Amino acid sequence: MKLKIGIGLLLLIIWACGSSSKTIEPTEKSRKLDEMVDQKSFEIVSEWAMPMMTNSINSIGNAGLFPPGSAGSRITLIGNPNYLRVFGDSVSAYLPYYGERQMGGGYNNRTTAIKFDGIPRDFEITKDGKDQSYAVHFEINDETENYNVNLKLFPNLTGSISVNSSQRFQIRYSGDIAAISEE
Repeated sequence: MKLKIGIGLLLLIIWACGSSSKTIEPTEKSRKLDEMVDQKSFEIVSEWAMPMMTNSINSIGNAGLFPPGSAGSRITLIGNPNYLRVFGDSVSAYLPYYGERQMGGGYNNRTTAIKFDGIPRDFEITKDGKDQSYAVHFEINDETENYNVNLKLFPNLTGSISVNSSQRFQIRYSGDIAAISEE
């Protein structure tokens, strides 16, 4: 009797832990994302910056120097201008940077933000058929830095950005995706 119960429980556990191969059906938002990605015309406006936690970031957070509602690992960007735009073969970004530099910046820098504008190298877009999300990868330079950028675009029109720099610690952002308005 105990053996039958044990076998039954084992089968129940195996059945419950089995992976599902269901795919998400396209919604209006996912179709809109498909259209923006196909046209390579979208922007992400971030609501949160998530710097790499270091002792320095932790010290600044403990001193209460981050905006209200923020912590060292998650800083609100609401009210701060920022964007990452993909339009045709070009990308452009202005993302506030919170974190540590690995190398000194140049003299008379006007901004400490991550800022680039141009045609990226190794631009690649792949779609995940299961969850209808997109992964975007590219590399780009500004005057003094090299950036390795990864985007994850979700069908609910939210996205995440991960930036690795040749001079700064990694930082991630999350926000909303929108079509670029015709101006």
